[in-house]
This record gives sequence, structure tokens and C-alpha cells, in this order.
Amino acid sequence: MNYRLRNFIFIVAVSFLFPGCFSVHTGMITGTANLTSNNFTVVAREVRGSAQTFIFAGFGGWSVDGLVYEAKKNLLKDHELKSNQALANVTVDFKTSVYLVLGVTKECFITADNVEFK
Repeated sequence: MNYRLRNFIFIVAVSFLFPGCFSVHTGMITGTANLTSNNFTVVAREVRGSAQTFIFAGFGGWSVDGLVYEAKKNLLKDHELKSNQALANVTVDFKTSVYLVLGVTKECFITADNVEFK
């Protein structure tokens, strides 16, 4: 086996062993609950919802309406808000992982505190 072919096979094999070696993380913090006065109690801290999509060679990602929308829907499905409750300290994070330049996984994570107003 010649030197170039052996190196090519090695590089491809290593690429499959470490498929997510390139990731990009971004995020933002937002919120609408007014927590300036002492009129609330924290019901649950750091409740979380997530959503992801996979794109291969520029195709895909059609299975979700929007990553933030899907992540919020999943958060509220797992942590249903009751009367006088709201989400506070909402954080939205994104992670993008590239696999062999052709595949991309995009993930959205929403984390919040569930508070109840008196």
C-alpha cells in the first residue's frame, strides 16, 4: 500500500472516531417575569427543554417548526405552568456540531426557573 493511500485511510478513520470535533456554542438571556419585589416563590430551578435537527449536505432540518419554538414546547410539556406561575431567568443556548463537513447538528436548549407569584 502506498504512503498517500495509507495516510488517507488513516485520516478518514480518525475522522469517524471523532465526528463532533467542531462545535459552536452561542446563547442569550431573556425573560418577562418581573422579579423586583418579594412577591414570588421559586417552584423549580433550571427546568429545561431542548430540540435538535440534523442537516446533511445542506438538506434536512424540516422536521421542526423552529428550534426555539420546539425547545420551549418541550420545556412546557415536561414542566407545565399552573395558575400564577411564570418562567423567569430564561436562557437560550445553541450548539452547532459539524460532522465531516457534510453533516451539521443544530441544538437549542432553553433553561428557566419556574416561579409562582403570590
